[in-house]
Amino acid sequence: MEPIIRVEQLNKWLHENNVTVIDVRSQLNNPDAGEAAYNEAHIPEAYYLHLEKDLSGEVSEHGGNHPLPDAETLTATLREMGVTFEKPIVIYDERNGMFAARAWWLLNYLGHSKTYLLDGGFVSWKEAGYETTDKIPPKRTGNFTEDVQQGMTRSMDEVKHRDAKTILIDSRSPERYAGEVEPLYHKSGHIPGAENYFWKDVLDEDGAWKSKAALTSHFKTLDKADEIIVSCGSGISACPNIVALKRAGFENVKLYPGSYSDWISYDDNPVESGEK
Repeated sequence: MEPIIRVEQLNKWLHENNVTVIDVRSQLNNPDAGEAAYNEAHIPEAYYLHLEKDLSGEVSEHGGNHPLPDAETLTATLREMGVTFEKPIVIYDERNGMFAARAWWLLNYLGHSKTYLLDGGFVSWKEAGYETTDKIPPKRTGNFTEDVQQGMTRSMDEVKHRDAKTILIDSRSPERYAGEVEPLYHKSGHIPGAENYFWKDVLDEDGAWKSKAALTSHFKTLDKADEIIVSCGSGISACPNIVALKRAGFENVKLYPGSYSDWISYDDNPVESGEK
């Protein structure tokens, strides 16, 4: 099944009591904003996962600004949401944002394959006229246990010493990739050899996910036989590109979780600037 579902499908699953819904709205410059929005209104029965408290681990000298969370801790949180292997999970953002894709990737990383993204997010749900609530659902007891898919990631050393045929993607905006602006980090530019595929380009003009055909065209210069490592600033906006690559039929796709913020934490790692 496609990793993207429509609001009509989620509404059906909710009425059948056959889904776990997770709200992951956030803002990079204000991570608590999403939780405040959730407390004000959310999709009925939706739980909340916080970008920094749940979907990221503790920041240290290396590892990037949003390192992967502890698998056991996140799994325990998911069990309290009633997550089971049998029921699907639907994750939503404000629209089609990077935070939902990050959570989708993490759930797959933990071994839950029945995980979906709500196309259009909370905005589409409201525009369709469906109910919202401020009621927070109670803790439940799920049976989900983690089965970490170690092969889904690549480390800094693996990126640094990657094979010549391995493709490295930088998902940040063209301006940040080129080193023209850098609002977050002490060095501007990109990892040497990285190709720029801005994550927002996997969405159409209305902000909806592009079709499989459009995504196939978008990534047409890439070879499906090659390994593709996807990066960004800190492992968040890389995830929409991973969703899109998977939908376009690419299988050998990995995430560099630390991404550029991890790369530049090593003083001897070079950076490039300019367009490629």
